[in-house]
Amino acid sequence: MDKKFIHSKIEAEMYSAWEKSNFFKKNKGKKTYTILMPPPNANASIHAGHAMYVIDDIIIRWKLIQGYDAKWIPGTDHAGFETQYVYEKYLEKQGKSRLDFDTKTLYNNIYNFVQKNSGLIYKQFKRLGFLADWERSVFSLDDQVLTQVFETFKTMEKQGLVYRDNYIVNYCSHCGTTLAELEVKYIERTDPLYYIKYGPLTIATVRPETKFGDTALAIHPNDKRYKKYLKKKHIEVKGLLGKFKIKVIEDELVDPEFGTGVVKVTPAHDNNDFEMGKKHGLEVKKVIDWDGKLNKHAGKYMGLKVMKAREIVVKDMIEKGLIDKKKIDKKYTHRVAVCYKCGRDLEPTIIPNWFIKVDKLKKPVIQAVKQEKVKFYPKKYKKQMLEWLKIMHDWPISRQIVWGIRIPVWYKIEKGVSNIYVWWLNKNRKLMYGSVNKFLNQGIDLEEIEKGLQRVHALTGSSQPKYIVSINKPGDNYLPETDTFDTWFSSGQWPLVTLKKHEYKTRFPTDLLATLSDILTLWISRMLIFSLYLKQDVPFKNVYLWSMVADAKGNKMSKSKGNVIDPIEAVDEYGADALRASLVFGASQGGKIIFSKDKVKAMRNFANKVWNIGRFIKMNKDQILKQNNINNNKKESTNLKTTKVLKEMSVQFKEEKKEYEKNMSSYQFSRSFDLVYFFLWHGFADYYIEHLKEDMRNGNIEVLEALENVYFSNLKMLHPFMPFVTEALWKVFYGKKSSILNN
Repeated sequence: MDKKFIHSKIEAEMYSAWEKSNFFKKNKGKKTYTILMPPPNANASIHAGHAMYVIDDIIIRWKLIQGYDAKWIPGTDHAGFETQYVYEKYLEKQGKSRLDFDTKTLYNNIYNFVQKNSGLIYKQFKRLGFLADWERSVFSLDDQVLTQVFETFKTMEKQGLVYRDNYIVNYCSHCGTTLAELEVKYIERTDPLYYIKYGPLTIATVRPETKFGDTALAIHPNDKRYKKYLKKKHIEVKGLLGKFKIKVIEDELVDPEFGTGVVKVTPAHDNNDFEMGKKHGLEVKKVIDWDGKLNKHAGKYMGLKVMKAREIVVKDMIEKGLIDKKKIDKKYTHRVAVCYKCGRDLEPTIIPNWFIKVDKLKKPVIQAVKQEKVKFYPKKYKKQMLEWLKIMHDWPISRQIVWGIRIPVWYKIEKGVSNIYVWWLNKNRKLMYGSVNKFLNQGIDLEEIEKGLQRVHALTGSSQPKYIVSINKPGDNYLPETDTFDTWFSSGQWPLVTLKKHEYKTRFPTDLLATLSDILTLWISRMLIFSLYLKQDVPFKNVYLWSMVADAKGNKMSKSKGNVIDPIEAVDEYGADALRASLVFGASQGGKIIFSKDKVKAMRNFANKVWNIGRFIKMNKDQILKQNNINNNKKESTNLKTTKVLKEMSVQFKEEKKEYEKNMSSYQFSRSFDLVYFFLWHGFADYYIEHLKEDMRNGNIEVLEALENVYFSNLKMLHPFMPFVTEALWKVFYGKKSSILNN
């Protein structure tokens, strides 16, 4: 044996042996245990957060050692919005844009891009020792996934759980897509707060450029200052585009302490205003289009981007005396919603979206969580899940991107009816926009439009065109919906697409889902919804929420802070065992995981300690066996002092093992690892071996067997956390064809 554990010599050899051993097939017929891997992005590479997949591997190895038919089923996600964003950055470097391609071509280009760049993360996972059943890997655009997603949508639409409507959404005009509430990032920013005159009233706003979409002024019902204006049907106002009349309403959403207590209501460009607009039957006038530019409602300001429009509108209003120049608060601090991907301001805007009605769907989930049909670790997340479900409202499931699963809807084209608008590239690759009927009247056939199609915009409400839910085109006079499903819609069905049909009897519900706590509402809630809706059962019995990976100072790791540690670099330098152990040592369930090089280095030292203990036992064993052969297998007698130490070791070991199993069963992994760490280093090595090494030198087989028994049992307990050093040691004692996982 080498004098110390050299990870670079051993890890690749050990992993190759595991892959050839087919552990996932050997325990067939025994009690099952199943974990689904949270699918990483197909074209991603490993980062510090991915290192927490170690938790899944710890459990799978523990269950395999216990003799379970344990499976960790892996998969990767197409990651719609994020992947398309990465690809568009790639196009930018080539001086191109997504707008240079029709939908079909762009999709195929991204698909090839993903295939070319995928596979790296699995290789990196193997470097960390992850023992997933790689042959079972599922990609979220595989045929069985597409079929399941289509069938789910078709069933929900047929049952009236799906509808299409104009709705105010968080929209990024740069990325060209809607963002779910939980994808919105908020930043604190200082902007000027302007006081604009509306006839006899004055309002405060940071967004004067949206005034062209104002359809009311609002006050709080308890604000007596402006009650007299409620009696009037309208008040007359002088504006940039001439005089107009506007009504005054009262609503509890108004904050009487903000500005003057009077607010302008712009239903098309503010979430609160949208709710007030619905309540009071106000006109919804959209003045900012999907490209982030003001439209025809803004008159001479049409075509200006939001920020430029704000600058010019403010200048013109000051010149006309419509802004109280003295009252401008140039240091007004407020929260601004920005795109979590590109960082640009989001535009609350009205856009047609496909929605899922969640009221009926979430009730069985609430019941299942309350009854603990699914348990959460740490327990605090049960309360968080119930709080989210309580406020969860209808879910917009469509995204205005190409990369993803297209919503399987086809709109019928009817002559003379302008209810479908298209963006498409003609034969000269020129971008065209307008109603389908406009182009048909120009002699352009539908086939040419579909061939160069980039986007379809169908009207909603009474003007909505007829449509058919179908994977295949239902007829010549149909155009496809170009919106794709929100990634959470498809990944929400992950438990239903990763298991095979015959496995539902033995592996459903799955035993555990371990994932990041920040997708509790984004992903876990959706999986519960779909599983209870389609299978009338929860998709997993237990949910373990990983802790946040932080640096040595407890700060969240981020590239901008420059405190990110590359897990693979840490593996190269200190070994996978050291990295894995550093993520569980001294970490409380639900607390921050400190990930520092010093901690990884300390765990490398522990791996060496475990190795050297084994080396000491092996050297003494060889010597004892040699001595006994010479002395005709005579056993050395054990004195009372030695017997007492052996008994003490046996008692402490039994307590350790009992506590270990208890902690593992309750997902207190850190406690289990810490037990083994302190027992092996400070109990076994520093005390028991020290007190018994003289007996070993004297050839006492009873002492040798007792030390071996406790040591090998501890190797089994340590294996889920530090698989490479424990497997290597096992092979030293039992031969290269043996494995700790088979014992």
